[in-house]
Amino acid sequence: MLVIMKKEASKEEVCLVEQTINRLGFCTNTVKNSTRTIISITGNPDQAIVYYLENLPGVAEIIKATKSYILVTKQFHSGKSVIKVGSAEIGGSELAVIAGPCAVESKEQVLKTAAVVAKSGAKFFRGGAFKPRTSPYSFQGLGEDGLKMLAEVRERFGLNIITEAMDERGVDLVIKYADCVQIGARNMQNFSLLKYVGRLNIPVLLKRGMSATLDEFLLAAEYIMSEGNHNIILCERGIRTFSTHARNTLDLSIVPAVQNISHLPIVVDPSHGTGRNYMVAPLAKASVAVGADGLMLEVHPCPEEALCDGAQALTFDQYTKLYEEVLEIRKVSCEKTANLTM
Repeated sequence: MLVIMKKEASKEEVCLVEQTINRLGFCTNTVKNSTRTIISITGNPDQAIVYYLENLPGVAEIIKATKSYILVTKQFHSGKSVIKVGSAEIGGSELAVIAGPCAVESKEQVLKTAAVVAKSGAKFFRGGAFKPRTSPYSFQGLGEDGLKMLAEVRERFGLNIITEAMDERGVDLVIKYADCVQIGARNMQNFSLLKYVGRLNIPVLLKRGMSATLDEFLLAAEYIMSEGNHNIILCERGIRTFSTHARNTLDLSIVPAVQNISHLPIVVDPSHGTGRNYMVAPLAKASVAVGADGLMLEVHPCPEEALCDGAQALTFDQYTKLYEEVLEIRKVSCEKTANLTM
């Protein structure tokens, strides 16, 4: 439920509405833009609260939400959210390229890769220090030692670090070294973890679950936002289907679907989305063409020796070529959009 305040509503009137909602046992999230103040009521308010609130001074109207999520929608925030991650942004006019190895394996590996990523012009570096693997016998990551290597990448190259946390303890470690916490596909519906990062003032990159619907994906983001953290970047990374020609089925239709409903930026991970090196570049280009705010790409100095997901990693030459190509596609796409709106 959304309480739309009058344009001329005073701070005192907004405060009275918030206090009233809280006193009735519900939580509030308030956003003010250039034209109005919107107060979201989270919980399960009934019609009685509508009758109570609509008579308060400064209230223009009350809108019932048509979905279970409110905060992630354009009803709550009509503009496009641009999320600041370290010294850069995701969701703005620039295409965000997040590149690096699937897993941090050694200092030499990450520094070599970071040098190439930084030289290309990208502003974000990815690398897993904690790796949730299907088999307990697979490489699980270097933990805090890996995070320290990522922090050195930021110090040396000025790249902003995005890395995964699998539990609350991992989140506490990640925020000491990185600029953005990644919640992986397997944890998209780990609700206690979502609430935990929701109480922190740090950007969160939320990956779509392996079989999650659009509504389930957005509701996971709603969990985070309902706790007060609105700094969320969504990430499509493929879903599990009956197809066997790729590791996952990369669902590019979710990009315009999300953008039709939500103000949150969405990036695409064609590396995990396909699991095949030769598929990454074509689907990265398609992701940019369909309007994604960014890409998450796996890059490795020697993919055949990678401890994790080497089959989908790009070589340095492949990555550099692809980076230039996706920037051109983004440029053309933006020019056509500008021409259509003139």
